[in-house]
Amino acid sequence: MTTYRRHADLRLTSLEGEGVVLHLGARRYFTVTESGLTILEALVEPKSFDALVEAILHEYEIDRPKAEESTRKFLDECLKAALVEEVP
Repeated sequence: MTTYRRHADLRLTSLEGEGVVLHLGARRYFTVTESGLTILEALVEPKSFDALVEAILHEYEIDRPKAEESTRKFLDECLKAALVEEVP
């Protein structure tokens, strides 16, 4: 089972309903949705996809298929931007 973790160089903060992510190593910053910030905060320790979906379901009133879809989309974007890494 694949697990995910956030890059060690990330710094996160919440700002007016969204998240700001600073990637110190790449010297870039990103804005993410509040739910995206929830996922990145959960990844302080490696987590499975299902555990991340559960974190979203716990925090927001959303059905499981929508939570799975949005979590997958967010993780794919984070992998491309090197904010998150897969852990074997």
